[in-house]
Amino acid sequence: MDNYYCVIMAGGVGSRFWPMSKTAHPKQFMDVLGTGKTLIRLTFERFIKILPAKNIYIVTNEIYRNLVLEQLPEITEKQVLCEPSRRNTAPCIAYANYKIKEENQEAVIVVAPSDHIILKEDEFVRDVKIAMEAAAEKEWLITMGIRPGRPDTGYGYIQLEGENVYPKESRLHKVKTFTEKPNLEIAKSFVASGDFLWNSGIFIWSLKSIMKAFDKHLKEVDSLFAKGIGKYNTPEEEGFIKETYAVCKNISIDYGVMEKSENVYVLSVDFGWSDLGTWGSLYTIREKDEHQNAVVGDNVMLYDTKNCIINMPDNKLVVLQGLDDYIAVEQDGILLVCRKQDEQKIRQFVNDVKIEKGEKYV
Repeated sequence: MDNYYCVIMAGGVGSRFWPMSKTAHPKQFMDVLGTGKTLIRLTFERFIKILPAKNIYIVTNEIYRNLVLEQLPEITEKQVLCEPSRRNTAPCIAYANYKIKEENQEAVIVVAPSDHIILKEDEFVRDVKIAMEAAAEKEWLITMGIRPGRPDTGYGYIQLEGENVYPKESRLHKVKTFTEKPNLEIAKSFVASGDFLWNSGIFIWSLKSIMKAFDKHLKEVDSLFAKGIGKYNTPEEEGFIKETYAVCKNISIDYGVMEKSENVYVLSVDFGWSDLGTWGSLYTIREKDEHQNAVVGDNVMLYDTKNCIINMPDNKLVVLQGLDDYIAVEQDGILLVCRKQDEQKIRQFVNDVKIEKGEKYV
């Protein structure tokens, strides 16, 4: 277990969860589920069942440094990797690679977002251990794939090769293709075929394998962070990272590395996963009343309303009539009412609000 490491990505704003999630306090630092624990806390607690707390690194925006340290008191400042700007997932993983390399070149790493929901934690722990064992043995880049429950256009899809590739686990397959967020007709055909999984965004690999892949497929990013060798874990690190992010390209690990690599494998899993990326995904896991409404708020009165997700402050009396399949959310004096089927438009709403009404609302 000393060679096992975890990188938790916690720098996003969660704009599709607006107005609850805002730049100053995004959803990973909130108790979205009403469990008494924030999403990043729940994520951290899952991984300390697999590896030591000292081997967990959090990559986040520098404005969230104190939030991370408050919510995860078990970790040190050295374990918080602060990005000066958002550059997507590939640069944050490259940064973590070089930090971990300074400590342990034999590391096997699991990379995961901070805001996912895992309902079956025992299965999750088992499956991560299976993938980490395979990654330690093979030069494989492994991702977790979720059997799709519906033709969702908000997820990336992974097509499987048919044959079994790992004698210890029949659910581990070679990846044939990646498809990022297909349209509805294509998503329907993917689900019907049975050959596709949702891309969970959880990755497992050895440090050597991922650094070799960066060197081959994303050299322009890797070479920037390589210039910091000798500066990581020193007082020079912060200044170096600021300079590096100023010139580093914005690119995802999926597009920059995974889709271009030959040695990519997927473990088909079923551990009650949701990326909690949208209000609709929260709706699917929240308790519902007899009219299939998922309601948070002590003073909400509903008439002829069904299939809605409603999130209101307890101190506000809200009366809703005639809604079917809507999102209705109020937070800090901002009210959003939007059809669930149009929830992918919320990012555009947030952008428009920022332009027309100002940063204070987002």
